[in-house]
Amino acid sequence: MIIGILETGRPPRALQPAFGSYPDMFEALLGPGHDYRVFDVQAGHLPDPDARFDGHVITGSPAGAYDDLPWIAPLEGFLQAVRGRTRLVGVCFGHQIMAQAFGGRVEKSSKGWGVGLQTYDMSVREPWMDSAAPIAIPVSHQDQVVVAPPDARVIGGNDFNPFGVLAYEDARAISLQCHPEFAPAYATALIEARAEPLGALAAPAVRSLQSPNDCARVGGWIRQFLAQGR
Repeated sequence: MIIGILETGRPPRALQPAFGSYPDMFEALLGPGHDYRVFDVQAGHLPDPDARFDGHVITGSPAGAYDDLPWIAPLEGFLQAVRGRTRLVGVCFGHQIMAQAFGGRVEKSSKGWGVGLQTYDMSVREPWMDSAAPIAIPVSHQDQVVVAPPDARVIGGNDFNPFGVLAYEDARAISLQCHPEFAPAYATALIEARAEPLGALAAPAVRSLQSPNDCARVGGWIRQFLAQGR
C-alpha cells in the first residue's frame, strides 16, 4: 500500500532519540511492506490531492485544531479535497482536525487531561474490525470532539470521551482519539515528561499502562481499513 503519513507534531525533543517520530511509530504499528511517504504539515508540506495513495494517516500533535496556526487551514482544505477519493485515518489531533474540517466541533475539555490506559466500548462491528469487543488503548489529550460532524457515526468511546471513535458515512474515513501507535514505554515516558501539569493524575496513569493493551489489535483494524480501499 502507498500510505501518506501527515506529520502534524513531534514527541518532546528529549524523547525523540529513544522513541523516534510519530511517523516511525505508525510505521511500526502498521508494519513493513508498505510505501510510507511522510509529509511535514507544520512546514507547509501536504500531498498532491490528485496523487495516488491508498490512504493517509493524520498524526497527533500538541497543537489544538482550533489554534490560529498557519498550517491548520491548509490541512483542513486538503482533507476536504481528498475525502471520498482516498482513505483517511485520524489519530488524536488527527481525529479532532478531521471532525472540525468535516463540520464538527473541538474544544478543550472541562474534564481535564485524559492520560494512561483507557477502555473504549465499541457499539458496532465495522467490516474492518475483528469484533466489537472493547479496546484498552493509551490516551493523552485535553481537547475533545464535542460535536460530531453531521455524517459521522460514533462507534466507540467512554464516559470521559463519548466521541472516541468516529466512522464517516462514505466509508472512507475513520478517526480515533486514542493512541494505538504509543508503546507503553513511550506513553509512560510522555506522562513522566508532563508530570508537573498532570499532578496527581500522573502516577495512576503510569500504573494503568502496565495492564495489557489492544494496540496491536487496533493497528490491525487500521491496516485492514486501508487495505479495503485498494
